[in-house]
Amino acid sequence: MALTKYNYNSFDLTTAASKGLAFNSSANGFETSVDGSMTLIKTITASNDANVDFDHGSSSVVLDSTYPVYLIKFINIHPVTNEVEFQFQGNGAGETGFNETITSSVFRTYHDEAGSGQALEYIGGKDQANGTSYQSLTDDVGNGNDESLAGELYLFNPSSTTFVKHFMCRTVDYNANDHVLTYHTVGYFNTTTAIDQIVFKFESGNIDSGTFKLYGIKDS
Repeated sequence: MALTKYNYNSFDLTTAASKGLAFNSSANGFETSVDGSMTLIKTITASNDANVDFDHGSSSVVLDSTYPVYLIKFINIHPVTNEVEFQFQGNGAGETGFNETITSSVFRTYHDEAGSGQALEYIGGKDQANGTSYQSLTDDVGNGNDESLAGELYLFNPSSTTFVKHFMCRTVDYNANDHVLTYHTVGYFNTTTAIDQIVFKFESGNIDSGTFKLYGIKDS
């Protein structure tokens, strides 16, 4: 089989801003293309903050129809106050108050450091049935020097004005009682108004430190 050689100068390697190169069937064999399916939109580093929120159109935050799925990762979130619940809520477009109607379901697993306590259980007291409270994402996070939580929350099609807005979240934390605790929380904002703002906080006390990252996932 003969080896085909191409003249480098025959290729147009000039790309548009934020674009890459991909092969196609054109004369020079290239076209511009977008990068990977997950795009980092915004990073927020907490420092003794009452809450952290992602508000569309504010501080370069995008939370609209640009992406069908959004992912928020939170890393090493450390509370000022000991043994506190980590929570989130949202606002509909043009609304305030973080009191959207939520229906949710929650279960958790835990295992203590001594190996003497473990469970897999449904947590009925942490779910909501068309409630407007902040949704629990984990509980009893410790504020010791080596204690924190981490996790990720997916928000699906938040700009839809036809359907409710589904979310699902998984967290893991160093519990104040020396447990590893993982929460699985799923639900939906029971509204056909677009959701364009998401906020995270502890039930009491500030967020001492931690990193929050908002990503948009396209072609999903």
